[in-house]
Amino acid sequence: MPVRSTKRGADRTPLDVDVDVLVCGASFAGLAVARELAGTGASVMVIDRYDIGERQTSACAAPTEWLRNLSLDGAVRQTFGDLVVNTPQERVRYHLPWTFSTFDYRELCALMAEQGDFTFDTAKVEGITRGPVHTVHTDRGDLRAPLVVDALGWRRVLGRDMGIQPPDARLSRGLEVHPEGRGDDLELWIDPKVIRAGYGWRFPAGGEVRVGVGSFEPRDHVKEPTVALARELDVPTVGYQGNWIPHQLRPAVSEGVFFAGDSAGHCLPLTAEGIRTAWYFGLAAGRELRQVVEGRRTREQALASYGAFSHAHARSYAWLLRFQRMVGPMNDRGSLVSATMRAVNRQWWIDRFFGRYLAVAPPEHALAAGPPRAAQAPA
Repeated sequence: MPVRSTKRGADRTPLDVDVDVLVCGASFAGLAVARELAGTGASVMVIDRYDIGERQTSACAAPTEWLRNLSLDGAVRQTFGDLVVNTPQERVRYHLPWTFSTFDYRELCALMAEQGDFTFDTAKVEGITRGPVHTVHTDRGDLRAPLVVDALGWRRVLGRDMGIQPPDARLSRGLEVHPEGRGDDLELWIDPKVIRAGYGWRFPAGGEVRVGVGSFEPRDHVKEPTVALARELDVPTVGYQGNWIPHQLRPAVSEGVFFAGDSAGHCLPLTAEGIRTAWYFGLAAGRELRQVVEGRRTREQALASYGAFSHAHARSYAWLLRFQRMVGPMNDRGSLVSATMRAVNRQWWIDRFFGRYLAVAPPEHALAAGPPRAAQAPA
């Protein structure tokens, strides 16, 4: 079972470890990778600057079927069949062809960790020396593994191939508050009074509501808009959290390293939905690594296969990015947003759009290699 205790002070002893697979990052993508390696007999280590489940940076919602297929139902807090979009002139309700659920981050991460078979420790990843066996440098010492995954987020710490620094990089930004409260609707605001190039949201999650604002333009600050939206909804501005969000696909492999989640730009443009895609690509990377540790594929073959799998989604990402770039100009036209949202409120169109949207990272992918191995009955 993973060890989950963030080490501080005298407990932060030096690290000097050799393993078969090193996963850097212990959130959605990293835990998905580790999950797929359970039962291989390989030595797997997951490291992160924070404890597992310690640092939530999103509104934590995903298609319900993804949660169900990953056996993560226990973390669900609330489920929605409709999406309500608030525009400058009206409020439009869309009935979705599938449901969306909010969940508890810490509980979900714990459930995912229980499905894996790995050791965990806390350390800040600082860089890598590449080779047949990579050496990953941390603030506590060096870790060595022939198979290394960067699932650390938008900074792409182990990638030398891309300079990523806001506000010049292709990043969106988001901020939200987490006050106590209740609600019945999953809501978005596409309104220049909230933010010009972006949107606001309110995601109820049982006994709390997650209210925030995201901007596709990294130079536009989001704290004042978040405070203003919270004030309009009459909720206190407590429990701040936020992050930068890549909105363009990046190479999923580079110089012998696998990248998954935000480090590979796997967060979807337009919606900034990155959780199910982190699972989707994390599972894919984990399945490639499984073939390597089981001797069925070389590292180079796995890198090529996973890189091609990620790149095959470039057209879908470009399609969503084109829609994202339309938001700001549409907001500048005032009533155009309201008219567009009203025009597409046809069930056949909703079913088709959201069906195609879900198919970018379909929930069936979670079942491709069978149920979680930790959940299987002993032989």
